[in-house]
Amino acid sequence: MSLCGIDEAGRGPIAGDLVVAGCILLKDVDGLDDSKKLTPKKREKLFELIKQNSNYHIVKKSPKEIDTKGLSICIKESLEEIMEVLEADEYLFDGNSTFGVKNLKTMIKADSKVKEVSAASILAKVTRDRDMTELSKLYPDYNFAKHKGYITKEHIELIKKYGYCDIHRRSYKLLLP
Repeated sequence: MSLCGIDEAGRGPIAGDLVVAGCILLKDVDGLDDSKKLTPKKREKLFELIKQNSNYHIVKKSPKEIDTKGLSICIKESLEEIMEVLEADEYLFDGNSTFGVKNLKTMIKADSKVKEVSAASILAKVTRDRDMTELSKLYPDYNFAKHKGYITKEHIELIKKYGYCDIHRRSYKLLLP
């Protein structure tokens, strides 16, 4: 029986894409865990091993799409795309909401309990982190390589100083004085 694990990265940040990954492991990969529990170096190493030993699909939703459609619709569309592209007997998404997607199971903390979801977690996180590091070169004033678009004190101060840039989610309201 094949299982497709699904996880996302970038739900909470105010900048950058939402990245949702689905993964069906074809061979065991040692060292899998929730991406947040791994060092960046370990995630990078596992990212390549996962790609070599799985069928996977990664979906990105831009800040503009998130602002236009809403985050929940973007997550739903991403989940549906993964389920269309990757054929599996079962689909398991980390968390507690199916976002209205039929035939999708959920599990809280699946990214640290189920190897396929751990693999998807790593694929999503590394993809998003790499993208934010690249975007940091286009928008050097915002230091995206450091905070990855999350709402940190430094990021808020930079938005106050420079305003929003093209990769900020305008629908995420910051209470700026």
